[in-house]
Amino acid sequence: MIFRKCSGLRGQVTVPGDKSISHRGVMLGSLAKGTTRIHNFLQGADCLSTISCFRAMGIPITIQGSTVQVEGRGLRGLQAPDQVLDCGNSGTTTRLISGILAAQEFSSTLTGDPSIRRRPMKRIMTPLSQMGARIESLSGNDCAPLKITGGPLQGIHYQSPVASAQVKSAILLAGLYAQGETRVTEPTLSRNHSELMMKAFGADVRTQGTTAILQPARELYGQEIVVPGDISSAAFFLAAALMIPGSELLVRNVGTNPTRDGILHVLRAMGADLTVTGERSQGGEPAGDILVRSSSLQGTVVEGAIIPTLIDELPVIAALACFADGQTVIRDAAELKVKESNRIQVMVQGLSAMGADVEETPDGMVIRGGRPLHGAVIDSHLDHRIAMTFAVAGCAAEGETRILGADCVNISYPEFYQELKRLAGN
Repeated sequence: MIFRKCSGLRGQVTVPGDKSISHRGVMLGSLAKGTTRIHNFLQGADCLSTISCFRAMGIPITIQGSTVQVEGRGLRGLQAPDQVLDCGNSGTTTRLISGILAAQEFSSTLTGDPSIRRRPMKRIMTPLSQMGARIESLSGNDCAPLKITGGPLQGIHYQSPVASAQVKSAILLAGLYAQGETRVTEPTLSRNHSELMMKAFGADVRTQGTTAILQPARELYGQEIVVPGDISSAAFFLAAALMIPGSELLVRNVGTNPTRDGILHVLRAMGADLTVTGERSQGGEPAGDILVRSSSLQGTVVEGAIIPTLIDELPVIAALACFADGQTVIRDAAELKVKESNRIQVMVQGLSAMGADVEETPDGMVIRGGRPLHGAVIDSHLDHRIAMTFAVAGCAAEGETRILGADCVNISYPEFYQELKRLAGN
C-alpha cells in the first residue's frame, strides 16, 4: 500500500472498541452464568480468535452488528475441545486463555500463527505451574504450541518480574478456580481491565498499590458491557494530527483508563494542543472525546512507570518524535522486543530508511528530531502497529511511502486506511 504527503487531517473519527476489553468480555462472559452482551465489540482478527476458541469449547456466541452475545455456562461449563485451539496472532488470547484452561477438567492444546509460535510463554507458564498447572511447550522452546492438562489449582502470591496485564490476567483467571487467595504484585501497575471487569461480573477482587488480590469465585453472572474506543487505535490519529500541519481532529469515545492513558501525558509533555472533553464512565471504564490540533513539539523522555501505560503506543510516539525539536529518549521498554515483531529494531530500521536520526538502545531508542522525513519502502513484519505507524508517518513525509504487508491492520483496526483517507480528504 502506498502513502503520500497530505495537507492536513480534518473532521472527526470514532475508533473501534478497545481490544483488551473486548477479549476479556468474551472470556468472562463465557465463564459466567447467563447472557452477556458486549456492545461496540472490536471485530478485529485477534478478538475473533478469542470467540473461535470459546465456541470450540461449547459456548454459544453470536455477532449482530457491533454487539456480541455470549451465552455463558458458568465457571465449570466449558467442554473439552475436539480440535487444537488456534489463537491466530493474538498474544492476549494465548496467555489469558491459558489461565482458564489450567483449571479445567480436560486437556487442550493452544497454537497460533508463526508470530505467536515465537512469542515467549514462559512468563505465564512459570506462575501457572506454581499454582499446580501442567503446561508443556510442545516445541521445547517455551513457546506455543502449548499442551495444557487442567486440574486443581492453589492460590499463590506471585511477584511478577514484569508489569504485564497479560501475565497478571492469566494468573487472576486461574485464581477464580484456585483454593485460597491469589495475589499478583507488579513492579509498576499494568492495565487493570481484568480487575474492573471481574468485579463487575461478581468476583471478589481488589487492588492494594501494585498488588491485585482475588478470592476464589463461586459463580460469575452475565453482564451488559459497553466497550469504549481503543486508545491504542486513537493514538495513530492523534499523532497524525500533531505531525501534519493544518490538522484538527476530534477523536470520539476514547477509553481514558489511567492505566492506559500514558500517551496523553507524553503528548502534553511534548507541547501538544490536546483537550479531553465529555468525560464519562461506562461500566467502570472512563472515556472521553479528544480534540487535537497540529502543534509545535519538543522532545521528551519516556521512561519508568509510564511505560506499561503506553507500551503499544511507543512505535507511533517514536515516529512523532522525528517531527519534534530536540531529542526524545525512550527507555525501560525492552518489552517491545517480544511483541508481534521486535518493535525497537523494526522502528529504528524503518525510521532510518525515511531519513530520521534514530539510534537503537538495549531497552528503547533515541530520536533526534528536526530532520525532514522522506518516503521509503517499509516492511511491516506483519505487525499491525508498525503498519499503522508508518502509514501516518508516510502522510507527513515527502515523496512516496510503500508499506509491505499492510493488510495486517485487520488484527486490530480493519477500517484504518479508509478512515485515514477520509480524514485526509483524498
